[in-house]
Amino acid sequence: MEDKFEKLARAYSEGAKSQKTFSGFQLKDVYTPEDIKDIDYSKEIADPGKFPFTRGIHPNMFQGRLWTKREVCGFGIPKDTNDRIKYLIDEGQSGINVINDLPTAMGVDSDHPLANEEAGEVGAPFSSLEDMEGVVEGIPLDKVSMSFNVSTTVAPIIVAQYIAVAQNGGYDLAHLRGTIQNEPLKGRYCGYGPSTSHIDLCLQTATDIIEYCSKNMPLWYTTNVNMYDLRETGINAAQELAFGFGIAIEYIKAALKRGLEIDEFAPRMAFYCSAHIDFFEEIAKLRAARKMWAKIMKERFNAKNPKSWKFKFGVHTAGCSLVPQQPINNAIRVAYEAMAAVLGGVQSLHCCSYDEPIALPTHESHRLALRTQQILASECGVATVADPLAGSYYIETLTNKVEEEANLVLNEIDEMGGMIVAIENGWVDMQMEKEAYAYQKEIENKERIIVGVNEFTIPPEEDMEADVHRTSSKTPDLRKKTLTNLRANRDHEMVKQKILKIKEAAAKKKDINLMPYIIEAVKSYATTGEILGSIREAFGYSYDPFEVIESPFK
Repeated sequence: MEDKFEKLARAYSEGAKSQKTFSGFQLKDVYTPEDIKDIDYSKEIADPGKFPFTRGIHPNMFQGRLWTKREVCGFGIPKDTNDRIKYLIDEGQSGINVINDLPTAMGVDSDHPLANEEAGEVGAPFSSLEDMEGVVEGIPLDKVSMSFNVSTTVAPIIVAQYIAVAQNGGYDLAHLRGTIQNEPLKGRYCGYGPSTSHIDLCLQTATDIIEYCSKNMPLWYTTNVNMYDLRETGINAAQELAFGFGIAIEYIKAALKRGLEIDEFAPRMAFYCSAHIDFFEEIAKLRAARKMWAKIMKERFNAKNPKSWKFKFGVHTAGCSLVPQQPINNAIRVAYEAMAAVLGGVQSLHCCSYDEPIALPTHESHRLALRTQQILASECGVATVADPLAGSYYIETLTNKVEEEANLVLNEIDEMGGMIVAIENGWVDMQMEKEAYAYQKEIENKERIIVGVNEFTIPPEEDMEADVHRTSSKTPDLRKKTLTNLRANRDHEMVKQKILKIKEAAAKKKDINLMPYIIEAVKSYATTGEILGSIREAFGYSYDPFEVIESPFK
């Protein structure tokens, strides 16, 4: 067995263990002017704020405005989420980011017999307008930027709940600033399954939001294509871009088919990217993404408005890069990933908490995640100059490599007939499984070192004990009582009337926007499950995705 001094001697003389990036790009020992001699600066890079925006979408980037510090939160009953939002605001957060619980994501209410125990467990419940009222209580909606991390076919109902709260409070929708993720096509890759992400229903609900918000909420981002969740399945950096852009193209085609003009909605499309652990590759990926999107919008879709060409994105540091062993190390991983996001020109940022592999964040770990952003913004000097790594022989070469590989994957998707075909024929699943398997084998074979997992380990009994967030065990019963009271005290006949109008409109399937009908139903305190269940029935699917309960509106 190697003694500690032999180990010391080996460590003293060891070199880097890999000459590949996280995604497998082979690297040289050193990069020189020769590597970038064929790059035309004005066409392929350009100054910040100029097409193709490789160096950033604004001329002075963070000197003009820092990124939005937008930590995700949501758990328990609505008041729990409201309290955490206000805590984060008090700690210096500059944007609000709320995530829903699993029952809401599945399109069922908190009292559903198969979902009740999950109510409020990993997000906020949004079973009715009453819940939205509780989540945003005391928050001036015209003074905040509100993001809803809601990506399934339930998204129109969540938007409708927010609109109803705003209208009931006398706010002008045209002045509301925020984002709805509205990204149902990727839902089946995030644990929701085909029964809650039927393609035709996904395109209907996504397009309804795009159309309604483009015409009524000009400051609202109508789609936030979720590349992050795709990356969490195990795919590489180039696939993250290609799959994300493939999905975005499907939403664009659906909106154009609805009759919208490209420049009518494209300026309010955004993206949600991962910042993974390979520092330079992630910076290169984000620079490549701006260049690719600018070309897609200008050349493929003939967009004329420069705002349509700009790749606007938020970043979520990579939850899948964090491990439960020696969890405090995750704070270091997150800091590096966040710095990569900033150097990549991010518009908004969520930093994972170090305890993410274990539970939702505690007050302390949530604060530390926010402080990570604040230290980056205030102490590290990374926000002072636009795209400070531009001109690096390595960064420019790697940016081009990521772009080239992502375009190859996107071309393969196009040749198949688009992302919907690639989803339906199982190709996307196969790519995800292949990459995830290869990654796991590299860890098991120690070809990829994960500190605390397969190297630099300590006995479990010596590991730190992290404080763990626990949602109250009373939450499921409280949610049942809340919905029982809601149904007992609302005007049932009015609810039924509004639900039947939604169902009638949805059954026509002739490009009828369901948002106005959903808003009216929400205002009558129809529940999320009732509204989406009725739309599902109109599309020929079961009222309940689990096929346990029947519609009360027969």
